Amino acid sequence: MIKADLQKLNTQRAIKQSSSRYVFRTCCAILLTIMFSASFFYVWLEFVEEHNQTGHLLGLANLLMAVLIYGGISILLFNWLGGYRIGVYRKMNIVASQISGLFLLNIAEIFVSMAITGQFRFFFDFLWRYALLFVVQSVADVIVTDVMVNVYRKMFPPFRLLEVYDKHEGYAKVLPQKLNSMQYKYDVSAGIRFDVPQEKLISEMLKYDAILINDLPAEQEKTMLKLCFAMNKRVYYVPKISDILVKSSGELNQFDSPLYYRRNMPMNSWERMWKRFFDLLFSALALLLLSPLLGVVALAIKLEDGGSVFFRQERCTIGGEIFSILKFRSMIEDADKAGEVHPAEDEDPRITKVGRFIRKFRIDELPQLINILKGDMSIVGPRPERLEHIEMYTKQIPEFCFREKVKGGLTGYAQVYGKYNTSALDKLKMDLIYIVNYSILLDIQIIFETVRVLFSKESTEGFGEEQTWYGEEQGEEGQVKKEHVGEGRTQ
Repeated sequence: MIKADLQKLNTQRAIKQSSSRYVFRTCCAILLTIMFSASFFYVWLEFVEEHNQTGHLLGLANLLMAVLIYGGISILLFNWLGGYRIGVYRKMNIVASQISGLFLLNIAEIFVSMAITGQFRFFFDFLWRYALLFVVQSVADVIVTDVMVNVYRKMFPPFRLLEVYDKHEGYAKVLPQKLNSMQYKYDVSAGIRFDVPQEKLISEMLKYDAILINDLPAEQEKTMLKLCFAMNKRVYYVPKISDILVKSSGELNQFDSPLYYRRNMPMNSWERMWKRFFDLLFSALALLLLSPLLGVVALAIKLEDGGSVFFRQERCTIGGEIFSILKFRSMIEDADKAGEVHPAEDEDPRITKVGRFIRKFRIDELPQLINILKGDMSIVGPRPERLEHIEMYTKQIPEFCFREKVKGGLTGYAQVYGKYNTSALDKLKMDLIYIVNYSILLDIQIIFETVRVLFSKESTEGFGEEQTWYGEEQGEEGQVKKEHVGEGRTQ
């Protein structure tokens, strides 16, 4: 057991570190809110008052109220989109979240301004002014956030992690490398086996800011989690599928024993209805707005080699239903004529010149808006897989069929937070995180994150010679064999 004085010392240290970071982020949030609210105040004072024809002056009190509302909504949006997570997310991710919040905020303010001033006929005038405000705010945001992030990294060095492991095999070798790739946040600088004497284990744990539990058997993992809790040590570990399934459990307090429950239905009737309404509205508007782009892409594909514009392939969606997915053709005709499953390599010779461009920005996926309009797919959900891939993955990971609890999506949790070459097991876990935590707000958040991912080079990485789709991991889900197979994006 941990001695009382040792536990007290770790508690004080953990509270101090956490409080310092919290205070810094709070100060940054206040500064950003003041900066954006002040710029909004200027626009309102100089422009909105000029167009006020409701018969009364807005007055200073109403102006201040409008600014407070603007600032309050900006705080909610930035917090929801992760715009205040300095030191947690990458710099560009933070900026992208903040700019997304500003975009939504200023769009809403256009209509609020017209309603208050009674000047709906000046829509384009309002649009121009708020568009200019958005550009100025975005430029200022990039500069200020860059300074904030740099100051944070100087004040708070990366967490020094001690890796506690059983065997350094397969996936266990990869995890520390992934964490160390985020040098501004993590430093996995040492490791120790779990089976050393507990006194030595505790002595080593005291030297580090946090613990990385890496590929431990279930019982050993539970022991380490309890030990970290007792020592007030921040802990990182890879969740098993069962961990994800119970994460969003409900709590019953109807008698004197704690009881958790899970509904195990991804959505209720109202959620299904609203999701379908959202899919219809979004896909119809997107097809209308993007029709010029779709026409240009179709023409470019046709002119390059004279082949067909679209590529169709059978995929699987909710309940195991089969449908024909629609994409712009990005490879040569009959690229998979032999029926073989090829890996989507970075320099795949089957990809055409136009195909390489439209793949880079995911434009090849846009015809799936028609699938969404028909009801085959949803805007957000697990990516629908090829039938042969599902059969292959399910043999290795029986829980892979859990993805079929919801409709396949144009984008999804795994597409936002994973890569094309992320292992099937990791992508399954990400899809399950989405399924068990589903909400309309989560869908909207993933859509905004998708826009950011479109400009992220690493998200479009294909398979290199040493990369596999399955990956390697051994745990509750069973042994995953090392095979070099396709990622599923043959077209």
